[in-house]
Amino acid sequence: MKIGVPKEIKVHEYRVGLVPASVRELVAAGHSVLVERGAGVGVGFDDAAYEAVGAQMAADARAVFAAAELVVKVKEPQLVECAMLRPGQVLFTYLHLAADRPQAEALMRSGAHAIAYETVTARDGSLPLLTPMSEVAGRMSVQVGATLLHKSAGGRGMLLGGVPGVAPAKVVILGGGVSGTAAAEIACGMRAEVTVIDKSLPRLRELDALFGGRLKTAFSTAASIEAAVSSADLLIGAVLVPGAAAPRLVNRAMIRAMRPGAVVVDIAIDQGGCIETSRPTTHADPTYVEEGVVHYCVTNMPGAVAQTSALALNNATLPYVRALAADGLEVACRKDSGLAAGLNVSAGRVVHAAVAEALGLASR
Repeated sequence: MKIGVPKEIKVHEYRVGLVPASVRELVAAGHSVLVERGAGVGVGFDDAAYEAVGAQMAADARAVFAAAELVVKVKEPQLVECAMLRPGQVLFTYLHLAADRPQAEALMRSGAHAIAYETVTARDGSLPLLTPMSEVAGRMSVQVGATLLHKSAGGRGMLLGGVPGVAPAKVVILGGGVSGTAAAEIACGMRAEVTVIDKSLPRLRELDALFGGRLKTAFSTAASIEAAVSSADLLIGAVLVPGAAAPRLVNRAMIRAMRPGAVVVDIAIDQGGCIETSRPTTHADPTYVEEGVVHYCVTNMPGAVAQTSALALNNATLPYVRALAADGLEVACRKDSGLAAGLNVSAGRVVHAAVAEALGLASR
């Protein structure tokens, strides 16, 4: 199969769909890989590194899209990229369509088959292609939040972990899944006072055992969220409903009740955000102040640590790329129902039920 890897064009997105090690595996399996020149520079891989493992190089994205049967990316295609897709072509990337109707409509017009990393499922129901980036975003959220609490960044002027005689910052994490747990690990490691709120009692018990009492847990209700948010110095939104828009758990009044200079990091912003005052930002202009609270809502957070993210993502995506390249879309999806769950748009229709519901479109 002819596999194409265009250079990412989203603002400050440096990751790449396939790193040279992945290309080497695919070429050894008999596939051809066409990589846009400069696609891997942002993660430390120049064109020579790709050529050394058998990749062919293309002058621009148009050449990649024109030649490839399977296009492998990282972030959702921008509208100019959607326009380069064609009927029957397979796109494999993050999509996050529930919060992006224009992209969904553009993909429908293209006639291509678009598989979303974030809805591919494993046999145990987990999300193997979302997990590595959720881990990165979770860990990043605390680093970012700790920096934004600095007075020079508009924050309260607090050290996250405090010092002897001075209390640490209070970190509230909404959601005890992959990203929330990763955030809790770093926040606890930095000696913050950490509370995780989740709607699953079994998960709260797991977290209590995992952290050995180093964090507090709270069952998710409107009252518990309101109480925790009002006293939070750093609020991290880490909730996820696969394929669907994120539930709004925090309203404007709760944000208004926070202390001036507190910080919000909304990891769920890719799916619309779980906080009423959240709106998408970019790495070029990552923050804004709303109701006296500093907000960080970058839609491609892991892009800031592009090398770590690209390598971690490739570890997870390569088996699926191999399957798609070896068997084609139809057979690969028939063999693996989890991969089939990743199919969001196909031949002009939204075919993922949760995405269709979020967009107000009929599925299948």
